[in-house]
Amino acid sequence: MTNFNHSIIRAAVWNLAGFTRPGQPVGISARSKKAEKQAEGLALLDAEFVTLVEVSPVTYIETLVARLKNYGVDYNYTILPQHSGNIHIGFLHKPGIEVTNPRFIPGSEGAYSRGRQAFAVDVKIAKLRAIVIGVHLKSGRDRQEQKMRDSQCKVIGEYIAQVHQTPGSMRRAIFLMGDFNMIPGQDVSNFHHLGGDDTMDFVSSWDLQDRFSHILEKGRANLLDGFAVSRNYSTDYIKGSLRLFPMHWTMDMGRESFRKNVSDHLPFVASFKIY
Repeated sequence: MTNFNHSIIRAAVWNLAGFTRPGQPVGISARSKKAEKQAEGLALLDAEFVTLVEVSPVTYIETLVARLKNYGVDYNYTILPQHSGNIHIGFLHKPGIEVTNPRFIPGSEGAYSRGRQAFAVDVKIAKLRAIVIGVHLKSGRDRQEQKMRDSQCKVIGEYIAQVHQTPGSMRRAIFLMGDFNMIPGQDVSNFHHLGGDDTMDFVSSWDLQDRFSHILEKGRANLLDGFAVSRNYSTDYIKGSLRLFPMHWTMDMGRESFRKNVSDHLPFVASFKIY
């Protein structure tokens, strides 16, 4: 096991915009300019643990790991193919971080039969023990989509509650991150079911100074991505540390150019104590 000589770990989440419409080539080509730019962006981000949403095809995560070596950045990866569709959730993690027990949360696609299931892993680094759950909930702003997200959030919320009632994992920290497709202040029922009974602290709704992550075609933006920690047992989260990473700026690109050539989402990154 590689020594991890740091006092904190930075955990990030990023939607790669790998969705493609029927009739088009699946996902992001390993030889594309977009793949090259995304690897560059991840090298600039340089987080120790990254949750990736919309990995497509499922082997694309291997492409990113290989390209990141060109920047001197080494990652291991953990991914399982989704049961439905061709966009997946995966994790990048630096050597020295132990990631085990990859599993889907059964039924977490909810009423959306073609939806993605939440993907969970156990993470161990120094004194930090956590369950990380990556999610990609149903998109859309209409009532029907919100009800589908309700059905997904209920299952994930119940899973989290069950973890905290299970001997041996009752005090385990839980980090929930991904593309929530939920807007704070609008999708109230979604947040309620996902964080039930004050279980989860949605730090992305409170700690972010920048109030957007998803870049729309017209240049406007919404805060659709989310980052939450279990309220009672995630004392390792460094309060106020969650930030939007301005990857477009670090790559000397405007938001519209970044949307076209890299992704229509910007990453978040937060810090956790591991001592």
